[in-house]
Amino acid sequence: MPRQDANTKYILLVGDGMGDYALPELEGKTPLEVSRTPNMDRIAACRIGAAKTIPKGMDPGSDVANLSLLGYDPAVYHTGRGPFEAASMGVALAPDDVAFRMNLVTLDRRSNREIIMKSHSSGDITTEEGRAIVDTLSREMHLPGIRIYPGVAYRHLMVWPRGKTALHTIPPHDVLDRDMGPYLNSDEDNPVPGFIRLSWDILEDHPVNRERARAGRMAANSIWPWGQGRKPALSAFEEKYGLKGGVISAVDLLKGIGVSCGLEPIHVEGATGYLDTNYAGKARRALESLERLDFMFVHVEAPDEASHSGNIEEKIQAIEAFDELVVGAVMEGLSRFDDFRIMVAGDHLTPIPVRTHTDEPTPFAWASRAELAAGKSAPGFTESAAMASGLLLEQGHRLMDMFLGND
Repeated sequence: MPRQDANTKYILLVGDGMGDYALPELEGKTPLEVSRTPNMDRIAACRIGAAKTIPKGMDPGSDVANLSLLGYDPAVYHTGRGPFEAASMGVALAPDDVAFRMNLVTLDRRSNREIIMKSHSSGDITTEEGRAIVDTLSREMHLPGIRIYPGVAYRHLMVWPRGKTALHTIPPHDVLDRDMGPYLNSDEDNPVPGFIRLSWDILEDHPVNRERARAGRMAANSIWPWGQGRKPALSAFEEKYGLKGGVISAVDLLKGIGVSCGLEPIHVEGATGYLDTNYAGKARRALESLERLDFMFVHVEAPDEASHSGNIEEKIQAIEAFDELVVGAVMEGLSRFDDFRIMVAGDHLTPIPVRTHTDEPTPFAWASRAELAAGKSAPGFTESAAMASGLLLEQGHRLMDMFLGND
């Protein structure tokens, strides 16, 4: 087990899906390139690179990518997304339980054969609305043995005792505006489309959906289970690196990954996962937690959500808010500690043109207190600068060792 200097604090700040492609709407630049990011630029002046957080052949999900960022090889430790969601929610899984992430989605059921995925988030449904719907589903969906648990916003959990893992399921954010009729009408031996269809009559006239319709919002008219898996066996972060750590995120998945490797979940009031999240609260709580912990992992979902929505303006707003209210505030607050290292990174790219995650290398930058004090200058925290740096990690899970000084 590596032992870091007891006086050094370590913090990793993740802007989910910040990386993108050059966009014609931005005159051939990426959102990162046009965003005002003086704090990330200052870190990148010390050291910038790119990491392949998605091993070859694996789906470019946030579960895979963030396992890599935390130093765990997804090819070894990843079993599925659902078990991490369960860990975050405090849902204990038996060895033969299969946990699914369960989205509340909006489907446009034009006919029995043509069914369009309109929103993976039911038009950004609120946590209060989502919990009311899941409470109804728990009472009225008759699936023997299967349990449903409420989460945050559109993100919920389904647990199937003695269930199957080798099932074809589809991340709903990967298929926005696509026809899901073939999947939902498939003849293959897969019960998941049947689970989905069973929710439709229950949700069609739900009070929450009636109220959302009156307000001109999308209805949460279907469940969508995916990301299934059994409980993983992760070694503790403290055992692996000799550091006591914590995790801050509005997203159950990220909190669950942290909990699964022994990081303490730190609650932040008003953390939503959207553009309106409590950025300043995340920075403040991270700094407070570093008074007693050695390492903090802070995740901001907003750039990713904007990308899934195809909203360039909101993605730029999210990146700039992350830089100013999280990165900048943390950099200022770290001055109270004798020594520190700070890293900023995307977990994966979420390009606006495809509106989902991709497996290209994601940019990262990190610096020590002494390096920041030297006041270097460089092109900035951008995808092109990262790829031109010559620092490309083919195995993204090695980045943590490099950051902590073990590699």
